[in-house]
Amino acid sequence: MATKTNQSKKTAAVKSGKTPSVKKAKSVDSGRVYINVSFNNTIITVTDDNGNVIAWASAGSLGFSGPKKATPFASQKVVATIAEKIAKTGPFNVDVIVSGMSVGRDSAIRSLVNHGFTINSIKDVTPIPHNGPKPKKVRRV
Repeated sequence: MATKTNQSKKTAAVKSGKTPSVKKAKSVDSGRVYINVSFNNTIITVTDDNGNVIAWASAGSLGFSGPKKATPFASQKVVATIAEKIAKTGPFNVDVIVSGMSVGRDSAIRSLVNHGFTINSIKDVTPIPHNGPKPKKVRRV
């Protein structure tokens, strides 16, 4: 028994009066913004409350290279790109989760406010070492 291909399924759906399914962007009320800043790059991801990614951008994807990727200006441009991507769908009520130590983290949060996002909470999840591993033995000569 031969199976139908995708093209024949589409034509069969059109002949039967059913339209093929087209994805529509659904609007999201609230979500989370993950800001990951390092000394090398700035990555911002926007998700809904379930954790499904809606949009993301990084300083490297915008064309910044080298040490310019970790600057406050680069993080402002990343937020502007994110705001452009989700202008129609949202979310605009967000919880911000910041990770990493760099100069771009404060300017990214300020840019979120300037682009019309309502920030419900800010959480810092930067890993902090507590004692760390055992040090090496002292070298005896």
